[in-house]
Amino acid sequence: MKRREFVTLIGGAVVWPIAARAQQKKAHRIGILSQDLQPGLLETFRDELRKRGYVEGADISIELRNAEGHNERLPALADELLKSNVDVIVAVNTPAAQAAKKATNTVPVVMMRVADPVRSGLVASLSRPGGNITGLSFMPEALGPKGVELLHEMLPKITRMAALYQGNNPGAVIIIDDVQRKGEQIGLNFVRLPVKGEQDLAGAFDGATKAKAQALFVMDDGAMTEQRQRILELAAKQGLPVVSIYRDFAKSGGLIAYGPNLDVVYRRAAVYVDKLMKGVPASSLPVEQPVNFYLAVNLKTAKALGLTIPQSILVRADEIIE
Repeated sequence: MKRREFVTLIGGAVVWPIAARAQQKKAHRIGILSQDLQPGLLETFRDELRKRGYVEGADISIELRNAEGHNERLPALADELLKSNVDVIVAVNTPAAQAAKKATNTVPVVMMRVADPVRSGLVASLSRPGGNITGLSFMPEALGPKGVELLHEMLPKITRMAALYQGNNPGAVIIIDDVQRKGEQIGLNFVRLPVKGEQDLAGAFDGATKAKAQALFVMDDGAMTEQRQRILELAAKQGLPVVSIYRDFAKSGGLIAYGPNLDVVYRRAAVYVDKLMKGVPASSLPVEQPVNFYLAVNLKTAKALGLTIPQSILVRADEIIE
């Protein structure tokens, strides 16, 4: 063998493994599209990706687009993510998932915190979503209505309830429809209080007063969570016990919360992202629903309202806040 040929072979032997490693180390770009991003939960998502071996800045990069409660911004933000060549989009809440669906039918989308994706027009079915969208769904009949039922079990004499929610979130509207249906079945008259932002809250609580509401259901999506302290202050002034879906509302002063554990939801979203980045088609991944629900009861709030929580509720609580 001539010396030049030997050097060429050695060079090929050296270069080939490096190229192979470079292909194996392709950095994936993950886009996150959110109605209103919550940093703590985003860190939970990142932590699950780290546990699965991904290193941010090496194996993956994350592009964040936060509408900050302004749903009308979501379509443009979805387009921005596509222009940045993301490999997968994580869409947080129903409006974000709908914006992602309109923006692309090729880039896989992992939806989360979505109320009934079939009724929302996002997937064909839960078992066979089809298309490029899959992820996690909250079926509304298992969320808000159950919380209202628990509150009525605590306070069987109440007859009027108000429902506070973001009116331009179609997922919230679906849940409120089911909450009202359930409430009417158990003898509760409902007044609906749709709001767009903080500027509408005072007027909404005036509406609750005029309707002589005795309790308040809060559909605490990301945008409403941003106004949590103001909502709870206004509720406390009116002596309204608050039932919500997520435990942070109860921890901050709501009476009870019943719903899925969001830490688990964000970790499961990372599992979907992992599968999609490994080449599993979104159309082959069934939509997942939470199987474990979390009941939080705030005894401090109950005491402030002069209420006694039945033992039948306390023994079922996952968390009792004192």
